Amino acid sequence: MSSADAVAAPAVAVVTVAYHSEDALEGFFRTLPGALDGVAAEVVVVDNASADRDGSAERARRGGAAFVGLDENLGYGAGADAGVAALRTRPDYVVIANPDVEFTDGAIRALLEAADAVPEGAAFGPRIVDEHGVVYPSARRFPRIGTGVGHALLGRIAPGNPWSRAYRAEDDHGSHRRETDWLSGACLLLRRSAYDAVGGFDHDYFMYFEDVDLGQRLADAGWHSIYVPDAVVVHFGARSTSLVAGQMDRAHHASAYRYLSRVYRRWYHAPLRLALRAGLGVRARALRRVDG
Repeated sequence: MSSADAVAAPAVAVVTVAYHSEDALEGFFRTLPGALDGVAAEVVVVDNASADRDGSAERARRGGAAFVGLDENLGYGAGADAGVAALRTRPDYVVIANPDVEFTDGAIRALLEAADAVPEGAAFGPRIVDEHGVVYPSARRFPRIGTGVGHALLGRIAPGNPWSRAYRAEDDHGSHRRETDWLSGACLLLRRSAYDAVGGFDHDYFMYFEDVDLGQRLADAGWHSIYVPDAVVVHFGARSTSLVAGQMDRAHHASAYRYLSRVYRRWYHAPLRLALRAGLGVRARALRRVDG
């Protein structure tokens, strides 16, 4: 896949957001051609002001991709939007993926075929597995206070509890294509018209819940999110966020509160929002004790 071919007649764009991810990009680019399976693509690497920005730029150049180097870390969603804004062409579909994703052969083609078959679908997510082949629950239901509180309290000490299982929709990651509430932003194919209609990602989310929020706004606009398990990617996970684990924990709690406070935004939900903020604060302090 040459950059000239990608610009001339792309069927899809691929955008990845890197942050201390130079090494991970090797596997990303090595497996991308097989995932496209002959489909023309324009590829953009966005670097979120990481220390290895020059390395990311060089890896993008070797892969025939455009490079966008940001002067500050804008977060995952804003970084992805910067990559989409930098596209020189306008294909009907855009894949947003983490740089520590490696694709199986035909994965992106399978997502495109599903998108063509489901015109009311806006977001299409693959089966995501870790390096050991364990399925990550990437197609989930929208979080609500009940399941969220149960998951927050018991998720680490008793991960098999019913609230965590419901939150992750762990029983629904089989081999059949199905509709879901939202899909993990680790790898996601978006219909460009739907993405544009809702304004892309909400930049208020620095990290975490930007994919939940996007799924919510797509659903509110009448679009559907579709889980496509015959498209498979391997996510090696947390290579960049592990460098700043404490910061990411704080971002997760802030994003959880932002999302749920918008769901429960009526005046009579004020006590619920207060309890939610207090509960997340208690959980954050508990995690600091456990991890520290």
